[in-house]
Amino acid sequence: MAGGFGGSGAAAGRAEFYEGKITGYFILACIVGSFGGSLFGYDLGVSSGVTSMDDFLKKFFPDVYHRKQAHLHETDYCKYDNQVLTLFTSSLYFAGLVSTFGASYVTKRRGRRASIMVGATSFFLGGAINAAAMNIAMLIVGRVLLGVGIGFGNQAVPLYLSEIAPYRIRGAVNQLFQLTTCLGILVADIINYFTDRLHPWGWRLSLGLAMGPATAIFVGALFLPETPNSLVERGHLEEARRVLEKVRGTHKVDAEFQDLKEASDAARAVTGTFRNLLAVRNRPQLIIGALGIPAFQQLSGMNSILFYSPVIFQSLGFGSSAALYSSIITGSMLVVGALVSMVTVDRLGRRFLFIEAGIQMISSMVVVAVILALSSERE
Repeated sequence: MAGGFGGSGAAAGRAEFYEGKITGYFILACIVGSFGGSLFGYDLGVSSGVTSMDDFLKKFFPDVYHRKQAHLHETDYCKYDNQVLTLFTSSLYFAGLVSTFGASYVTKRRGRRASIMVGATSFFLGGAINAAAMNIAMLIVGRVLLGVGIGFGNQAVPLYLSEIAPYRIRGAVNQLFQLTTCLGILVADIINYFTDRLHPWGWRLSLGLAMGPATAIFVGALFLPETPNSLVERGHLEEARRVLEKVRGTHKVDAEFQDLKEASDAARAVTGTFRNLLAVRNRPQLIIGALGIPAFQQLSGMNSILFYSPVIFQSLGFGSSAALYSSIITGSMLVVGALVSMVTVDRLGRRFLFIEAGIQMISSMVVVAVILALSSERE
C-alpha cells in the first residue's frame, strides 16, 4: 500500500522539504482514529472481569459457579475449565482473525475510514446483544460481532494513524493506538470493579458500555477525512491533495504529495507479491519480522494474563473485589508503558524500544522465577 512511502528512496530525499503544522483537523482525526484501539482494549479488559463475576456465571455457567463456590481441592483457575466458557472467550478472536481478510479488501478498495465505520457498527451491535443476552447463543453471536469489529478496527486504525501523521512524529502518532488500547483495558477494569457490586445486572452494564466508544468512533468517522494515501491509491488525486493540504495546514505539500504518488505507482508495479514474499532473499524478514516477532510476543503469554488476570488473582487467594482491583494496577502499568514508548519512539527509534522491552521482560521473568523458587524452598 501507499502508506509506506516514508521509507522509500524518494521519500528519504524529499522528507526535509515536507512542510506543515499540527492542525485542529489533524488532532481531531487522531483522537477519533486512535479510539479504535479502545474497542479492543475495552473488550479485553471487560471480558476478563465479567467471566469472574458470580452473577454472570450463575446465569450462563452454573456448573462453573458451583465448582467455584465448592471448596474442592483444586485451584480456582481449574474451576473455570469449561468448554462453552472457552468458546465464549475464544469466539471473539476467531471472528477477528477471519474478518481481517474481509477488512483488508474493504480497507484497500473502499478506504481506511470505511473499515473503521464497519468495525464500529459491528462492535456496537455486538455490545448491545451481549448486554441483552438471555442465553449462550446470544452471548456467542455478540462475541462474534465484537470480533468482526475488532478485526476491522485493528486492521484499519493503525494504518490510518500512520498515513495521516506528519513525517517527523509518525511513530508517536501510531503509538496512540497502543495507548488507547491500554486505556481501554484500564477503563474496563475500573468499570468491572464497580459493576461487580451491582447485583444481579452489573455484568450487563459492563458489556453494554462497549457501545459507548463504538458510537463515538462511528459518529467521529463521519467527519474524518480519508487518508491522502488511500485517495491516491484509488486514483482520486485532486481530493488527495486537498485533504493533505487541509490536514497539514498549508498549500506547500508538493514534496509529500509527489512521494505519495510515486509510492503508489511503485506499489502497483509490484507483481507476484506472495511469490516475492517467499523468495530466499526475503526469508529473514519473513521469518523474523513477519512471523517470529508477533508469534513470540503472543507466546510470552501477556495477552492471556491480561484476559484472565482476575481469575489468576483469584487463584492466588484474592477475593473477587481484590482481584478486580489488582487488575486495575496491571492496566495502569500498561498505560504508563504506552506513554513512555509514545514519548521516546521517534527519538530513540523502534529497534531500541524493542530490544529494551525484551531485556525488561527477560529480567522480570528471572526475578519472578527466583522469588517462586525461594518461596518453594521455605515451604
